[in-house]
Amino acid sequence: MAPRPPRTPVHRGPRHSPAGPIGGDATAPEGSRERFLDLDRYRVEREWQRYQGTPQRDLFRTLRERFLRRHAVNGGWAIEIGPGPGRFSPLIGGAGSRRLLLDLSLEMLRKAREVWPKGPDLPVFPGFVRGDGTHPPIRPGTARQLVALGNPLGFSGDAAGQFLEAALDLLAPGGTFLVETVAGGGERSRYLSRLPPKAVQRLLVAPVMAVRPRVEREGFAPLGDPDPDRHGFRRFGASELLPALEERGLEVTEVVAVASMLGSEQERIAAVRSEPAAWSHLLELEEIVGRAPARHRVAAALLVAARRPPVQPGADFRDGTKTGVPPRRAHG
Repeated sequence: MAPRPPRTPVHRGPRHSPAGPIGGDATAPEGSRERFLDLDRYRVEREWQRYQGTPQRDLFRTLRERFLRRHAVNGGWAIEIGPGPGRFSPLIGGAGSRRLLLDLSLEMLRKAREVWPKGPDLPVFPGFVRGDGTHPPIRPGTARQLVALGNPLGFSGDAAGQFLEAALDLLAPGGTFLVETVAGGGERSRYLSRLPPKAVQRLLVAPVMAVRPRVEREGFAPLGDPDPDRHGFRRFGASELLPALEERGLEVTEVVAVASMLGSEQERIAAVRSEPAAWSHLLELEEIVGRAPARHRVAAALLVAARRPPVQPGADFRDGTKTGVPPRRAHG
């Protein structure tokens, strides 16, 4: 018998958050919402397989896993909005965390239940709630960690401001917010892309600090995206997202572009994957280079960590002016 999930902090009352400046009006595109409500099993399985099966997918998955591990938060509620089939869900929170997955798709939640790792030393079986991230049916201030991977902000379209407000309303004082967005079409190192795959493998066996100057000296080439609207989501770069978080009183603690070094160079990634030392150095180099602000502008995936200040002694959590959270500035 599967273990029973912990009792969830579901909020039964009406929920509404105003749209923020990054989102335009507060109306979610109905087509986008229906797209996730009506997902069939085939599309759910394809989404699960998106991060496995090739060295390139291994790279994309591993960089996200390392990001989650760097920002592990022990105890309290860890809430993931838009977990999809639960690929990264066991890594949210930390020791002693109670986990809650919120998704529009019933099929996605079913898949997440099926693949959740079982065992006494593994993460506690989570609670599952079907709901909309723009109106989450969860009590405010619940989350010690709030996670939104997979670009749910971008898929919210014109309701992105509403999504961000509603999500951050769930974050407790001292809590951590982890979010993924898409800024552009991605890029790759000019230096590494002109070397044969085996030469890239041999090069990356060397210490990271020996390779980094050569990479940065030749710079990076955008991969390009001839039809940026075909994906059906809105893009958010660091120049738009980070001020939005800071205006809401959060301190941004890490911004890293995913896979700027080799982009979609599948043969080169495969050659590096076959050599453990080269693979380890590539992962380290991806993170070092990916933290440079210049890499954030056209990143195909941007991972951002931010923290809400803790409550000051004697402060009222509901009153942002008492917790050190400044009121949002008006935008003309």
